[in-house]
Amino acid sequence: MLSGLLKYILGIFLAIAVLVGGGVAVALYFMNRTGIPPAKPVFSNDSPSVKAQAPKATDPTPTPTSTKSPSGATPTPTPTESPQATPSPTPLPSGAYRGRVTWAEGLSLRAQPNQDGERIGGVGFNQKIIVLEESEDKAWQKIRLEDSGQEGWVKAGNTEKTDGQ
Repeated sequence: MLSGLLKYILGIFLAIAVLVGGGVAVALYFMNRTGIPPAKPVFSNDSPSVKAQAPKATDPTPTPTSTKSPSGATPTPTPTESPQATPSPTPLPSGAYRGRVTWAEGLSLRAQPNQDGERIGGVGFNQKIIVLEESEDKAWQKIRLEDSGQEGWVKAGNTEKTDGQ
């Protein structure tokens, strides 16, 4: 009789321990899952230059490959493009200069030189731009994006002049 009662009490304590342990494990799992920040969302109206900033290849010239023909002769490799075939940069308007965005979060491109101006796009960090002019109060700069040619106004002081590279 004593042995059966001892087994019964030990079984109850063991069941409680399993339930508490399982509850703690589930709680820790969900607490750890909520501690991980979600991935940054990408919206359809984001500018494509901000989304895709993949590193560019350092060697633009393709390497020639040679294959053997069925007759056993090796054909000569095809010639690559000459370095003189690259297009020259377009000349800048007078008073304009090349630059880049230095504000880490990027800039809002606006239609007019004020905070209330319509937002017509955005410019990403380190993106190449052409500064066309400044507003009368020197608080805004009119810029042109080098890759798309889009023009607009950004807050002055968030760009820096580059040497034209």
